[in-house]
Amino acid sequence: MAKTKFIELHALAPEKPAYGTSCNGCGVCCAAELCPVARVYLLQLKGVCRALLWQEETRRYVCGMVVFPDHYLSLMPLRWRESTGRFFASRIAAGTGCDCMISVEIS
Repeated sequence: MAKTKFIELHALAPEKPAYGTSCNGCGVCCAAELCPVARVYLLQLKGVCRALLWQEETRRYVCGMVVFPDHYLSLMPLRWRESTGRFFASRIAAGTGCDCMISVEIS
């Protein structure tokens, strides 16, 4: 039997893409399950990832650890933002396509 979990996302968030297709910033993956970056670097063990950021101008979710890691890691110099963001992007396989196999029902 499939386990049901309710997550709340922005009303304008795009629909979850099919597994393996390009990521569209729907936010389902980060709202439903924590990635290793959230567990190790944010010390978060449950709930919606606190680094899941809604971007109004693009109407999509992004990973805060990729775009603004200095907001989450205390004492990190601003000049390290880009390289640290690339590091975290590689850890979550950003840009490789949707790897979330969760089926979504909108209510």
